[in-house]
Amino acid sequence: MVEQVGSTTPVVANQGQPERVSLIKRVLPRSLFGRALLIIVIPFVVVQAISAFVFFDRHYDTTTHRLAQGLAGQIAATVAMMENPGIELDRNEVFNLAQRTMWLSLTFQEGRSLPNDVPPPQNTILDRRLQQALEERLPYPFAMDTYTLPEDVRVWVETDQGLLRVVVSRKRLFSSTTYLVVFWTVGTAVLLVTVALIFMRNQVRPIRRLAVAAERFGKGQDVPTFKPEGAREVRQASAAFIQMRERIKRQINQRTEMLAGVSHDLRTPLTRMKLQLAMLGNSPEVASLKEDVGEMERMVEGYLTFARGEGTEAPERTSIGELVREVVERVGREGAHVDLHVEQDVELPLRREVMRRALSNLVANAVRHGDVVSVRVGRRRHMVEITVDDDGPGIPPLQREEVFRPFFRLDVSRNPQTGGTGLGLTIARDVVRGHGGDLLLEDAPSQGLRARVLLPF
Repeated sequence: MVEQVGSTTPVVANQGQPERVSLIKRVLPRSLFGRALLIIVIPFVVVQAISAFVFFDRHYDTTTHRLAQGLAGQIAATVAMMENPGIELDRNEVFNLAQRTMWLSLTFQEGRSLPNDVPPPQNTILDRRLQQALEERLPYPFAMDTYTLPEDVRVWVETDQGLLRVVVSRKRLFSSTTYLVVFWTVGTAVLLVTVALIFMRNQVRPIRRLAVAAERFGKGQDVPTFKPEGAREVRQASAAFIQMRERIKRQINQRTEMLAGVSHDLRTPLTRMKLQLAMLGNSPEVASLKEDVGEMERMVEGYLTFARGEGTEAPERTSIGELVREVVERVGREGAHVDLHVEQDVELPLRREVMRRALSNLVANAVRHGDVVSVRVGRRRHMVEITVDDDGPGIPPLQREEVFRPFFRLDVSRNPQTGGTGLGLTIARDVVRGHGGDLLLEDAPSQGLRARVLLPF
């Protein structure tokens, strides 16, 4: 089977590899920008996560524990002053002293026990540490509520004389550095990721420009404004591309000039041979020689026609539908009938005359070998497809690559009316590939031959 455009040697995926490797490849970004950014972001996120874990597990837990112990000690000291008869202070004086020095709001109800509607402690660092500290410092039953009031914490202590209620600000049990650390953690993360985005985008942009320039050059378009930029390695790759482009263009020009020169020089001896044959009469041998000379003239003319367009014409935006319609109309003026259907017209940068001659060769071959010829133009994903179908004898699959060789003809009789010079398909494929596409030969729906031209856009 003829190779498809952009096809490569098939590779068996996941052979001898775990399924998880294939899954990871599907999840990972495909672009260089995404992968490079991932290399930067993942270690940074891991470091930030470890830092946050250490902070909340150590710093925040330790700070909360010490603040809870301080509050529990103050409550225990207040209860001790209330229960110790040796202290010459009444209850109100103790409450005033606790309010002034320890910022504790105290109330006392004689003969009361712990309330039943107090919510149970929550599974938070604050509740765990406060409950642990109160259990260590208070010899009496107690209850606490850390979340009913938005700004205060309440603690009830059941003493021998009654129920003591303590209300203290939540700020006494909370470190303000928590917000500061969270702010700096998130802020630095956003800042550094933003800087990484900008930096990586600037580094990847020259690589993208190099890829675009290589793609345009592969489609036969010149890229005179491209210049090396970016990191040193990218500049080296860009400089290598520019050198390769110049070498390819130089080789193409040399080939075209040599082809044109040889073809032009051959015209002189061919003309002399024709004159000499004309003077020899009309014998069968002379007639055979005249046919050979005529065939050589047609081949030389084909060379010259190809060389003139290939060597001088520059790409320009061309309507592919209009170009194909022009080819079909020109063939129609010679008496052939071709059915044309343009599904969707697309403008492409083409060397118009060269492409017109390539399409004319394909349509002429179809008209020469078939009675019913149809041409279709349509868009297939990222390609423009031009199909030329005929109902002729077709070409055996094993010979569909051979016919693209120069001077190869299926017709061994060398009759120019049936086989041409053997250069039409060769030149056509060369032109199409010079535009970044390909020319394929397949079976037509009418059992004839289909010539399929694929052009990228």
